Amino acid sequence: MRQHILIAACVLLGVAAATAQHKTLREWGFPTGIFETGKCNAITDVPGVTVGHKTLIVGDSIRTGVTAIVPHQGNIFRNKVPAAIYVGNGFGKLAGVTQVQELGNIETPVILTNTLSVAAAIEGAVRYTLMQPGNEQVKSVNAVVGETNDGRLNDIRGMHITPQMVIDAINDAHGGPVQQGNVGAGTGTICFGFKGGIGTSSRVLPKSLGGYTVGVLVQTNYGGILEIDGVQVGQRLQKHDFINHVRKTENIDGSCMMVVITDAPLDSRNLGRVAKRAMMGMAKTGGIASNGSGDYVIALSVAPENLISDSAKTISSTVLANGEMSPIFAATIEATAEALWNSLFMADPMTGRNGSHIDALPINDVLEMLRNR
Repeated sequence: MRQHILIAACVLLGVAAATAQHKTLREWGFPTGIFETGKCNAITDVPGVTVGHKTLIVGDSIRTGVTAIVPHQGNIFRNKVPAAIYVGNGFGKLAGVTQVQELGNIETPVILTNTLSVAAAIEGAVRYTLMQPGNEQVKSVNAVVGETNDGRLNDIRGMHITPQMVIDAINDAHGGPVQQGNVGAGTGTICFGFKGGIGTSSRVLPKSLGGYTVGVLVQTNYGGILEIDGVQVGQRLQKHDFINHVRKTENIDGSCMMVVITDAPLDSRNLGRVAKRAMMGMAKTGGIASNGSGDYVIALSVAPENLISDSAKTISSTVLANGEMSPIFAATIEATAEALWNSLFMADPMTGRNGSHIDALPINDVLEMLRNR
């Protein structure tokens, strides 16, 4: 019991730390892109989408967590969501990918966690699904679980995530503002050599372009040569991949999970095209999808008319024409890049396993660069 109380207290502390004394890039006065954001500038601006976190910070070595993205508030298994997955670089462990590729839909919340906790997250997502009213006879569940490796700051070998934490993250999911930075699956992650974490952003197309919303949530743990809104931040700070070939410092590698959700009526084929554009958003930040990086995009459409009833013998849907896709592509690129930047702006420095310390992005220095570009 005492351990559970300690964990709960640490979870609350970690959440508070992730939201204190920070502003997103846009809140600092640097809006990016041409389209407006939604009310919260978050993936939850897409109607019906909710996000839940479980943050685990215990002692001096446990720095990890779970993030659950729930695409709609009905029975997801019975009303599946059109989906596609794009692999930018496949050095990772994305559970459930082949069934999504084969059938073009998702039937569980999307779960993000650390590399060695994928099995626990699968069990949690499966148990959650089996417990849903109407699923009493279900005997197969395709849980979709993504990961990045937080083993530098976290005792990843301890596999501290439990299936119940996953269920709790799903049950605690809510709309509105989304906590970012050192929270949930982003608790122990590192990005461009600085503290990474969870980031989110959204775009709302003008009515003349359909009025659709595109929301993105990311778990950042990747490397490259950091750029922010076109400014070569990594070079100016002399902290980036391959710098050890010209200066003596360390090389940084890692992974990135990107979840894109829209209310535009898209089928799996066009969602696959959307997912590719998220990688273009990652490129705008200086990410290079390096050899040791697991860079995955999961794209979903939650247009109510296109949810796929598990009991239907035939399916009819309204699908946006190919010629109408370009604004959604552009919105995806904008929202992905901003979500990735936000994960850095909203993160705190962290000390973890074996005393490893990762600094946060030096915000004041970066803002000065942006003002004097």
